Amino acid sequence: MPIIPDTKNWTWVIERPCTECGFDASVYLDADVADSIRATAASWPAVLDRDDVRVRPNDSTWSALEYGAHVRDVLRLYRERVALMLAEDDPLYANWDQDASAIVERYNEQDPVVVAADLLDAAAALAEDFDGIEGSGWQRHGRRSDGASFTVSSISRYLLHDLIHHQGDVRG
Repeated sequence: MPIIPDTKNWTWVIERPCTECGFDASVYLDADVADSIRATAASWPAVLDRDDVRVRPNDSTWSALEYGAHVRDVLRLYRERVALMLAEDDPLYANWDQDASAIVERYNEQDPVVVAADLLDAAAALAEDFDGIEGSGWQRHGRRSDGASFTVSSISRYLLHDLIHHQGDVRG
């Protein structure tokens, strides 16, 4: 299963380029977030239309379909988290076990056409939300149950890393 290094110290992906995918948070402005979400989402329908969409490259790596379902759920989760951050002062939101979700939701048994459509819808909705954020909204705070603290700006880059990294995982 995918492992993100030291999730308690999430800032590694904001402070320096990812050694695996090359993502560099420093090149993204707040104004770039929505279009970047749209751009990464646009590659997924072709990935999810491949003949080998359910094939895992090895026992410890998700299939393209599992990654697609994960990305869809990440987009939905971050939409909820950003909405909380904009509506409440420093909300605490539950941590999410992505590996448990993959098993419980049977990601690899889902319909790839439905996953692609849902992923595009989730990306469009979240991108529209980011388009609507102005000024100090980007500096509003929220916290995960594991103690990680984010601003809307930093969580947007954390999200972009996840999206771009998984695009590379499936070579999308």
